[in-house]
Amino acid sequence: MSVQPETRRITVPEIRAHKHARPVVCLTCYHAHTARLLDPHVDLMLVGDSLGMVMHGLETTLGVTLEMMISHGKAVMRGSRRALVAVDMPFSSYEESPAIAFRNAARLIQETGATAVKLEGGARMGETIRYLTERGVPVIGHIGLTPQSVHVTGGFKTRGRTEAEWPALIADARAVAEAGAFAVVLEGIAEPLAARITAEIEIPTIGIGASSACDGQILVMEDMLGLNPHPPRFVREYANLGPAIEAAVKAYAADVRERRFPGAENVYPMKQARP
Repeated sequence: MSVQPETRRITVPEIRAHKHARPVVCLTCYHAHTARLLDPHVDLMLVGDSLGMVMHGLETTLGVTLEMMISHGKAVMRGSRRALVAVDMPFSSYEESPAIAFRNAARLIQETGATAVKLEGGARMGETIRYLTERGVPVIGHIGLTPQSVHVTGGFKTRGRTEAEWPALIADARAVAEAGAFAVVLEGIAEPLAARITAEIEIPTIGIGASSACDGQILVMEDMLGLNPHPPRFVREYANLGPAIEAAVKAYAADVRERRFPGAENVYPMKQARP
């Protein structure tokens, strides 16, 4: 009798080992069925607070709650076996103090079963990142374009277009790494700056709109699949499922209106009587 090897989940040290090596493959994921499809092919799945916009129709991520993140995090964990799963800490769940951040991060880890959390902010979050990691919560940082700060920054704008912006962003990256984060997302950062940050810090950089200079990439899955009618300009659409889904629904609606749908006998055929 053959014994199937047990699938082992990717660990934090294994993600860190991607630095200057094989690029880290990452995608966002919000539910169990897509988690099953992604799991064999990605290193890291992020239950991003982008689910507020993608799944719930919010205009920004600011309305996402801890309960929403926990619900979707549980679903992704049920659908995955191999990839490391990280969950975003939503707006207002970690900014007030390191102790409150730990309480909420611990809840995310305990209730979802995920391995790590991600939070936005550079140098200003250094103390919090250190507090979490020293207490057993692995952290992914996130600098550059930070969607939770959209009202402060005035929109979704690329960072680092001028060299005058570079020192602060480099300091953010160093602070995140020195505080103990095992990776950092660089979002919307100009390519020369992304390349410099990647070269100067000792943890993997995971880019989104930050060029191939990074140690890996993450995209919002729905953007990559063509389900967002207005995707970011940097996104390559690997499929165009939006029109395909609409066409399928249109065909289904036409069948129903013409009463072309199966009866129960086609789904559960009756047993033939014995002669």
